[in-house]
Amino acid sequence: MTTLSTNTIDSMIGLQAYYLELAEFSNWADNRVMDWLAQVTDEQWNQPAISSFGSARDTAIHMVSAKKLWIDTWTGIDNPVYLSAGFKGSKNELIKIWKKSCEDLTSFIETYPAEDYTKPITVKKPNGELCTMGFKNTFPHMVNHATYHRGQLVTLLRQSGFSNLSNTDLFTYYNM
Repeated sequence: MTTLSTNTIDSMIGLQAYYLELAEFSNWADNRVMDWLAQVTDEQWNQPAISSFGSARDTAIHMVSAKKLWIDTWTGIDNPVYLSAGFKGSKNELIKIWKKSCEDLTSFIETYPAEDYTKPITVKKPNGELCTMGFKNTFPHMVNHATYHRGQLVTLLRQSGFSNLSNTDLFTYYNM
């Protein structure tokens, strides 16, 4: 059994506080996006686009799928499912799943033991390949991934004619 030093424990507790802050930021930004999506027309939601995914709809499904997949993986759900592999629900159904994932993320970060941050997490990529890394690497990846795709949604929505956008930048979050 490995014994952790007081400095290591203090550092992990600080990291846990920072992760909670990042989770709150990510959820705040996602809620802003959900507000936008609730306002877009079906045409704007489904408008074909050249991007990582073929529309705002497909991009949002991917974002929710990834967030839910990470939470399911971290909480030990057997065989987590990629929503993007076959989600056929409505925009409102997707937003409902997204809101639940936001709640689940906060709850998970609040209760996940800091001493487990270095434990390996194994996730199955969409192509079936298994990838293993420490939780402390997977969580920032999830936050960064969401930020990347929120930026894409801004572009996709602007191209569809939707302009009621608001800033989702971390700097804005810290300066509210």
